[in-house]
Amino acid sequence: MSKYKYYFRKPKSEIVKDIMLWLAVGGAVAIAVSSPTFGTSVARSFYKWLKGEKKYTNKKVYDTFYQLRKRGCIAFEKKGHQVFIQLTPEGRKRAGRLQIDSLKISKPKKWDGKFRFVIFDIAQVKNIYRNAFRSKLQELGFLPFQKSVWVHPYPCKDEVDTLRDFFGLNSREVCFVVAEHIENRQDFLRRFRLL
Repeated sequence: MSKYKYYFRKPKSEIVKDIMLWLAVGGAVAIAVSSPTFGTSVARSFYKWLKGEKKYTNKKVYDTFYQLRKRGCIAFEKKGHQVFIQLTPEGRKRAGRLQIDSLKISKPKKWDGKFRFVIFDIAQVKNIYRNAFRSKLQELGFLPFQKSVWVHPYPCKDEVDTLRDFFGLNSREVCFVVAEHIENRQDFLRRFRLL
């Protein structure tokens, strides 16, 4: 296991992951508080987002929200008859890690014959980011073309953009290129099992 793996550590509980991603996707979620069943209202909104895929008890949802609030990951703000639940800056950081952890590059039914290159030149002062970025590329199935040039055969611009944003890098530090012809093509076709 890479020593940079801690950047992408999964939460202990699946419900924590689901709630954090729910808030990251939805932004501030408004819940009516005129009802005495506030916890049930939160759970109902949460289930709607999950589309019934996972079943958590109302108590489990309520307890998890309480723990996330206690840890400073979410904030509650009352406005009129609604409470807005949103991620704090610390919560956004953690949600970003979860998003990075769930990144995967899908294999299309038919390969389009193109290679995707990620070229990076990340300053020495950002050494920990550079190493973690490289580690994540490797985890996603990229192969080294040169020291700071990595290659993948399948469409992955969105995934690379997500990684770049997460590490706070710009387009001069991380560049994405699509190429139809590369030297040593046969070698990479073999290594990616495309022959």
